[in-house]
Amino acid sequence: MTDSLQRAREIIEAEAMALKSIPLDESFEEAVSILFNCKGKIITTGMGKAGHIARKIAGTMCSTGTPASFLHPGEAAHGDLGLLAENDVIVAFSTSGKTREVIEMLELAHHFGIDKIIGITSHPDSTIRSLCNIIINMGEINEPCSLGLTPTSSTTVMLAIGDALALVLMEKKNFTRHQYGLRHHGGYLGQKARQTVLGKLQNIPRT
Repeated sequence: MTDSLQRAREIIEAEAMALKSIPLDESFEEAVSILFNCKGKIITTGMGKAGHIARKIAGTMCSTGTPASFLHPGEAAHGDLGLLAENDVIVAFSTSGKTREVIEMLELAHHFGIDKIIGITSHPDSTIRSLCNIIINMGEINEPCSLGLTPTSSTTVMLAIGDALALVLMEKKNFTRHQYGLRHHGGYLGQKARQTVLGKLQNIPRT
């Protein structure tokens, strides 16, 4: 086995262990309940790599029956904060929970009457913990990067937690394959779902 292959296996194993160590508890159930009962919009946010994960989770939610939008915390400071409104729910992704732009956005969100903020973070001294109603702990994260800096295990954990939220919500809403097809009609997945949708349409009685 080459050194590169061995190192790749170590990195993948480190990320797998991070996933297995996520300390899910009742806070996850509370987050699902808040999202399920949201009367406004669901807004995901995060900066840097966490922001990419937040954007992906918003997309996954949209395609599985839970409309959501991503709000970049940097752009929020330049007018995009206007997307927020009372009754919205924010899901904030931040491993450290100390990112200035995210903290500022969450502080200002309270001025819009938003009182339901879900934080997904790792550090026990995360600043965003005091700004959130619910915290989903990522657990202690050790990045396999040789510098101990590059977000990989942390973003993998964020992605898994976000995906779990989206899919649990989908099932809680009894979201169907037909409904999926109506929202995702392009590409390979759209083709698979469209077969179901077209089949249903073909079975509609003609008068």
